[in-house]
Order: sequence, then structure tokens, then C-alpha cells
Amino acid sequence: MAATLTVAGCSTRFKGYDGPEVTSIVVNKGERNMYLLHNEQVLKQYRFDLGFAPTGDKKIEGDGKTPEGTYLINRRNPDSSFHLSLGISYPNSKDIAEAKALGKSPGGEIFIHGQPNLIPAKGPDWTAGCIAVKNREIEQIYAMVDIGTLITLRA
Repeated sequence: MAATLTVAGCSTRFKGYDGPEVTSIVVNKGERNMYLLHNEQVLKQYRFDLGFAPTGDKKIEGDGKTPEGTYLINRRNPDSSFHLSLGISYPNSKDIAEAKALGKSPGGEIFIHGQPNLIPAKGPDWTAGCIAVKNREIEQIYAMVDIGTLITLRA
């Protein structure tokens, strides 16, 4: 069953989902595997691209890294510059304190998203620190994941 959403005067069709609740997301950056879980059961697994400097924990704005730690999915953007996006609650108070100690901003705007709408992605690890999947995959993820879902990002 597909849901219909009207955004700024246009109708866009989104996939529906009526399976088990996604209770958490686990992202293993080194393995490039993302898992949508219902308790301990893996519901879906996806491969992904990261930022232009994928190794290590995000410390400051512009470093091209993806954060490591536990966050929440805190927003949904059907009108993203990428084919749908789900926001991650980075930075938390620890991230802010670490960046401030370096005299820098921690940055923000970290998302799970699809491919760019206007220009093609260029090679692997092309984001500024986000987690990028194929468009058909973000459509599934967007349908399955609710705001408030726990996400753990690991090295």
C-alpha cells in the first residue's frame, strides 16, 4: 500500500510499510553495512557511501567524516536536495564540547539520504559526512523508519 503526500502543491507517492516496527538502526562504517532492526531481528540490510574522509569520528564542521555514537532520527525531509532524507540528531552535547575545545564548530545536517537530485554522485564516499544509499533504498528506509528511532554509528 503506498501513501500519498502533498508537498508545496505537488503530489508525490511514497512507499507504505506495515511490517514490524524498526526499533533501531546500526551503521557499521568500516563494513559499509546498515541494518534496520526490530529488537534483535534484522529486517533490512543496506550498503552505503560516506563522506569524502570516511575514516574516524566526526569532530568538526567540514571534516568530511560521519559521526560515531548513538543518536536519534529527528526529522524527515521529503523535499531534500537528495532523493528523500532522514535527519540524525548530531551534534549532541559531547560533540559540541569536543569541537568547542578545538575552537571549532561541530557542524550538523547529518542525514541518511538518497542520490543528489540535480547532479550525479561522483564515485564512492562523495558526501560531506552523510550516509548515502540508492534512491529505491531510501524510499524503503523512509517508509520504515519513524522519528525517534535510535541510530548507532560504529567505526
